Amino acid sequence: MRASRLLSILTTLQAKGRVTAQALADECEVSLRTIYRDVDALSAAGIPVYSERGNTGGYRLLDGYRTRLNGLSSAEAEALFLAGLTRQTADLGLSGVAATARTKLLAAMPAEVRAGADRMRSRFHLDAPAWFGEGESLDHLPTVADAVWRERPLRIRYRSWTGERDRRVEPLGIVLKGGAWYLVGQVEASVRTYRISRILSLEVLDERFARPDPFDLEVHWTESVQRLDAELHPHKATVRLSPRGIRMMDSILPAYVRARAVIDAPDADGWRTATMPAATPEHAVVELLRFGTEIEILGPLELRVHMVATVGRLAETYRELEGRPVSTPLTS
Repeated sequence: MRASRLLSILTTLQAKGRVTAQALADECEVSLRTIYRDVDALSAAGIPVYSERGNTGGYRLLDGYRTRLNGLSSAEAEALFLAGLTRQTADLGLSGVAATARTKLLAAMPAEVRAGADRMRSRFHLDAPAWFGEGESLDHLPTVADAVWRERPLRIRYRSWTGERDRRVEPLGIVLKGGAWYLVGQVEASVRTYRISRILSLEVLDERFARPDPFDLEVHWTESVQRLDAELHPHKATVRLSPRGIRMMDSILPAYVRARAVIDAPDADGWRTATMPAATPEHAVVELLRFGTEIEILGPLELRVHMVATVGRLAETYRELEGRPVSTPLTS
């Protein structure tokens, strides 16, 4: 166990440069005292680990020191190959490079580790896009990815819900979400998100930009998604759900709504009352109609009124079929 931790500390210092003792303790899930002992052990073994004091201090390796040990276990190699998104690397224009890297990595592995990676690749396939999703036009994705890497601003023409606009964007990162690719970029003083398939044209500008410091793409994206979910569901709805309706929640309601739903104990009929975030009445009715007869809206009154009006229009549309046996074939 300690040998694995020592190797982890060594590879972390090699990958990240200067790292604080607290960061190493958090990553290894041990105490600071244990990290101090481990660093002393590395130094005693001839590893050139140095300590730097001050607010920006920490441990680091002697400049130029590298270790050729990769320390990959069979399980780690399997996980590494499971993380390879073949289709997505092709979207980015990196399929050839990724294939070469995988081949080199396999060649460098011991036979027993290589067997585990091959087994993982033959038994698992990751297909990120959702079912029945329409394929997106990703002609600009490789160019956007290159601009992100080289810190080159982009001038894009973008089609939003309100029309087409020209923007100068400083690309900070790319995110794959639900099978769709998004560009996160700085526009003037704000950071915005653009769906790459809606970029109509782009030009890579012959200049560099400075990334905002600090900027963490994962943190920014997580906060943006949470903020968007809250903005899209500013209201509250109270409903009654049948036992089947409760089971349908996972496939119908967004994760944000499910996580914040407060569900009461079942009544005598097995139905349960739930209070949950809701969109505007117009959009909430569309979402809740998917439950069919397994739901009853209790409030607010405005949402009930919208549901009555919508169901009324639906009934009027199919009025001519009223009373016809269900088993009778429908003809035009």
